[in-house]
Parts: sequence; structure tokens; C-alpha cells
Amino acid sequence: MQKAKSPRKRKGAMTVAEAGRKGGLRVRDERGLGYYEQIGRMGGLKVRALIEAGRRALEQSRKRGKKGRS
Repeated sequence: MQKAKSPRKRKGAMTVAEAGRKGGLRVRDERGLGYYEQIGRMGGLKVRALIEAGRRALEQSRKRGKKGRS
């Protein structure tokens, strides 16, 4: 029978989640909540541009595929 895993006890170390939370709070305090809105908007615009580029590339590949067939 296996023993239940117990959480590791380390002095002075923090988990990845704790480090992320700490960094996020620091960014919030230094830059404000508007910063998250700004980077979210920029990310949304980038995704929109990538989707459009993918659609154009797909349409071009379809056109090229039809030209080769007769």
C-alpha cells in the first residue's frame, strides 16, 4: 500500500502559484487595473489579426488548388 503524499515543507521557498500571485499583485499595484484592460485589448486585436490572416491564407490556397485542376 502506498503512503499518501504529504506536501513538501521547504524553508523560504514559494510555489509557482504563490510567485505568480505575488507578481500579479505587484503589477496591479505599480501599473493599476487599467494596464490589464490595455494588454487584454492589445491581445484581442492580435488574435483578430491572426484569424484574418489565416482566413486569407486559406482562401489563397483554395484558389491555387482550383487553378491546378481542370
